[in-house]
Amino acid sequence: MQEKRGALVSIVMGSDSDLSIMKEAASVLEQFHIPHELFLTSAHRSPERTSLFAEGAARRGVKVIIVGAGMAAHLAGVIASQTTLPVIGVPIDSSSLRGLDALLSTVQMPGGIPVATMAIGKPGAKNAALLAARILSLGNETLKKQLDAYIRDMADTIEKKQQTL
Repeated sequence: MQEKRGALVSIVMGSDSDLSIMKEAASVLEQFHIPHELFLTSAHRSPERTSLFAEGAARRGVKVIIVGAGMAAHLAGVIASQTTLPVIGVPIDSSSLRGLDALLSTVQMPGGIPVATMAIGKPGAKNAALLAARILSLGNETLKKQLDAYIRDMADTIEKKQQTL
């Protein structure tokens, strides 16, 4: 997995086994035509690679970083400690604790190191991408209109389901 020129969102994973979850974030970003990249690094196994990524992301034009990690899940916090970009953490269910360890490691950051933390697994990855889209829409009226339409479509789906009950 390589850094991609022109990416606005970077999807970072601590392990290649996280890809099945983090593909959900990529799918949402593709739906909104948001340029993104996938990047593999580990807070524990490749700390220098992680630091180089975090320190260079903004310089490359990345605006938001989505980080998926399981078990001890320090990756989002390590990246957040080395950049001023928004970091969104996605806890991955990859241990006998069913993701609770990753959730607590991601959400329980010390003051001064913010990480927006989503739900465990695929719903969290989807919401991370939607939050990234909302952040990007602050300066992009076209994207804001796409998000408004997405929200209306969700509501319309409920109405249609109600009619079939």
